[in-house]
Amino acid sequence: MTRSSLAVFIAAASLVLGTSLASAQQPTGDDPGSFDGPPAPSPPEVMSREGGFDATVRAFRATEPVRVDGQLDEAWYRSVPPITGFIQSLPDEAAPATEKTEVWITFDETNVYIGARVWDSAPESDWIANELRRDTNQLRQNDTFGVMFDTYLDRRNGVMFYTNPLGAMADFSITNEGNFNPDWNPVWDVRTGRFDGGWTVEMAIPFKSLRYRPGSEQIWGVQLRRVIRRKNEWAHLTLIPRSAVGTGAQGALRISDAGTLVGIEAPPPSRNLEVRPYAIAGLRSDRIEASELSNDLYGDAGLDVKYGVTESLTLDLTYNTDFAQVEVDEQQVNLTRFNLAFPEKREFFLEGRGIFEFASVGVGGAGRRTSDVPTLFFSRRIGIHDGALVPIVAGSRLTGKVGRFDVGALSVQTNDAPEVGAASTNFSVLRLRRDILRRSSIGALFTHRSRSLVADGSNQTFGVDATFSFFDNLTLVGYLAGTETPELAGSEESYRGAFNYNGDRWGLQLDHLFVGESFNPEVGFLRRNGFRKNSVSARFSPRPSSIESIRQFTFQSNLEYLTDAEIGYVELRERRGDLGIEFESSDGFGATISDTYERLVVPFRIAPDVTIQPGAYSYRDFNVSYTFGLQRPISGNASLSRGTFFTGDRTSLGLSRGRIEVLPQLSIEPSISFNWIDLPEGSFTAHIAAARANYSFTPRMFLSGLLQYSSSNDTVNTNVRLRWEYARGSELFIVYTDARNMDVFDRFSELSNRGLVIKINRLFRP
Repeated sequence: MTRSSLAVFIAAASLVLGTSLASAQQPTGDDPGSFDGPPAPSPPEVMSREGGFDATVRAFRATEPVRVDGQLDEAWYRSVPPITGFIQSLPDEAAPATEKTEVWITFDETNVYIGARVWDSAPESDWIANELRRDTNQLRQNDTFGVMFDTYLDRRNGVMFYTNPLGAMADFSITNEGNFNPDWNPVWDVRTGRFDGGWTVEMAIPFKSLRYRPGSEQIWGVQLRRVIRRKNEWAHLTLIPRSAVGTGAQGALRISDAGTLVGIEAPPPSRNLEVRPYAIAGLRSDRIEASELSNDLYGDAGLDVKYGVTESLTLDLTYNTDFAQVEVDEQQVNLTRFNLAFPEKREFFLEGRGIFEFASVGVGGAGRRTSDVPTLFFSRRIGIHDGALVPIVAGSRLTGKVGRFDVGALSVQTNDAPEVGAASTNFSVLRLRRDILRRSSIGALFTHRSRSLVADGSNQTFGVDATFSFFDNLTLVGYLAGTETPELAGSEESYRGAFNYNGDRWGLQLDHLFVGESFNPEVGFLRRNGFRKNSVSARFSPRPSSIESIRQFTFQSNLEYLTDAEIGYVELRERRGDLGIEFESSDGFGATISDTYERLVVPFRIAPDVTIQPGAYSYRDFNVSYTFGLQRPISGNASLSRGTFFTGDRTSLGLSRGRIEVLPQLSIEPSISFNWIDLPEGSFTAHIAAARANYSFTPRMFLSGLLQYSSSNDTVNTNVRLRWEYARGSELFIVYTDARNMDVFDRFSELSNRGLVIKINRLFRP
């Protein structure tokens, strides 16, 4: 496809997206007063069911002031019937939950309140409650209760709030029924308590923390979730298919299967204004820079602003942005020819990120940075150059909904950083996505970088994508994209088509991907280019009723075939077979055998003194792993692999997601990756060891430390962070970092850099 024909295609696709944003100002639903599901319950009833699995529930106005203390002592807890009758997704799909949960939803002029009586027949000593930090993965492995609101009733987007018996806080936003963002951190409150028979929950969620359609009388989607972790049981208000729940946590993403909430009388959606200035001071030493620093004292200040432009569009502004409080990256072993992508951790880029995802829903690997699928927008391209930080002068982001459109626009200006070779650059991104059918969408994405990394001029990326979800388990994903970079010759296009059937018992994936040799998304991430890839994966996952200790087997076979885009020679061929066993205890066993053919056309420097020469190589690898359920006091995934590797052999030993519970407030999280490579060209090791310690004083205050060692460059890095949310939305950070060149065996240590930072921000919310 030529560039001109691609431009015509993009223009035509833009017309398909809808007539115009101006014509899409109507509410998301065709009739804001109508909904699918059982009829609204008549007072005093608060719940009606249809077919035994769907539900409509009613909220009611608070008749007295609400104290969020977890005690459930307000009058309505005695006079109003509760919402109950939760339905299992796991382990026994459609069966009643084994423990009772009672819920009340009420509101006043400022907040929505959720009260719950969480019954449990086991003594408190058997409950799984060992995490207090906000939004951590470990919290999802606890006994939890949560609520999801689909405030636009579009059956696609929502926000989730949940807690455990300790009163920990967790929240995330859901975009397009598939992209969940745990870094969405609104202002809300929660308290828990105890009663003879279980534990209690009270949540207060300000209307100001939510976005919803105009009008006082609201109809929202709603889902309630109960997790009993010792039983590995996940139950919901409405039936979530077992295939959609996976191993548990994904169930909240199936917004189209949620119930309906009526009765909310909301204040007019205010165009909220939030102002959050920050101040920072610190000491830093750097022995690497040419102008060596020693205990250099510095200070700075900046500002973040959030403003509700309309009821459903939010504008975020940032000036003199600083991310000193962000935890350092965890080191990774890289024995491939391609770059690694590290996850984004900076708050400004995390919020609303689901809107900017491109062709990433429904097919495994679509959005993974380790995949060969290009990522058209990767926010770590902004403010980071060759691993070094680049100052961000200012930035703006507009996100939200306009009718049936998801809208995302981003513009960030960085400053010169001559010490790392970075020039002042503007980064801009525009994303539009339109809802179609029940669970499908089409969209377009455009990115612009004012200074190209490889040519004299700017760089642009543009693409259209489509995601079609049918029935419960069938998804089709496709995209067509192109880039423009001066002086680059050759194909600048990329396209993909993927089919995914992901049933509970059977699975099938078919995927075709093309990336041109000059496809160059410079505000994105690309592992390789100039190839055509075909892959197929088939899965069989029976649930044996005759073996009580085993919940599910998984047998899977995968074939990938990658050829050069121009000549057509085979560059990579991989055949892989997987066996997985999920035990009722939530432990897991896995075994994988792979057979790989790889052709190198240029030398590959795999270690400082070891280079693999061009040629064709075949190697086989066997991997075995065991996962100890993350709800256990001691948990983690231990793995061992052994096989041939290019011209020699490789042995790897690893521990990931390790966790040792010392106290409910204190945990230690070790991880290791040991690799021994023995080649005729030379033998070497690549080891990484890390340990993280976490101590939570309260749900709003924690101390964490991360210690890492890498044998590849003999470095030891330390990062210690104290975070205290001293007032709602206002935080204090104290961060200490230390990097050293070290030979562990010779006990040699030399300081590379060190820093101490104190940062404080304050939320002003008129």
